[in-house]
Amino acid sequence: MEKTPEAAPEQLYSYPYPHHAVATDIAVFTVCDDALNLLLIRRGAEPFRGMWALPGGFLKPDEDLDTCARRELAEESNAAVPVLRPFGVFSHPDRDRKERGERVISVAYLALIRADRVTLQAATDALGAKWWRLGALPALAFDHDRIAAGAVHELRDQLGRGFEMLFGLLPDPDRFTLRELQATYEAVMAARVDKSTFRKRVLAEHSVRPSGEMNTAVSHRPPQFYRYVPPQERGHHRQAPAAIVLR
Repeated sequence: MEKTPEAAPEQLYSYPYPHHAVATDIAVFTVCDDALNLLLIRRGAEPFRGMWALPGGFLKPDEDLDTCARRELAEESNAAVPVLRPFGVFSHPDRDRKERGERVISVAYLALIRADRVTLQAATDALGAKWWRLGALPALAFDHDRIAAGAVHELRDQLGRGFEMLFGLLPDPDRFTLRELQATYEAVMAARVDKSTFRKRVLAEHSVRPSGEMNTAVSHRPPQFYRYVPPQERGHHRQAPAAIVLR
């Protein structure tokens, strides 16, 4: 059999259609001053130089999407999160069009972190990094307003079905009161909830247990401390959680 001639280097990646780039964008949330905040970076490169945007960037040939998201987040803001959750793909033809008809398709991630667990520091192509209150976001580059809105919807939808993500925002998941947990929930949901219904649902999920300690640093009746219970420690409880009505 005749051997197929090897292609010249300049022909290895030559195709009759445009090459579309893949990127990741990360929506990282925290709670500051009883309100949900979003991490933004100030772009140092065109397009949209000087505008605020979500941390993110292009996928390298030798990395997977999760690695890309963690690398870009660390490079542009110095933040590291314990869990990254992909929640959407953004692929509108005009969202970030490059030269020669190339497009950028972005895989969006959602993450939660305590603000006091990270010292924000911009690097690489970012001029700054800052927490922004959700109700006071600046104009965002590209379609990052849509991505941020999608992340907020996903976060609140997840919390509407269970509290698992909420514990990542607590100062100490092994020592908190139900009042502190409810305050964090209300900050994320931007709504007040009934105390009795909230506690019934939390206890019905078996995601918390009494720690055996009381908070004696208060002037009123000392509340009980609870601790987070990982899923593998909960057993097989099938009790339906009570619905929470937002006000």
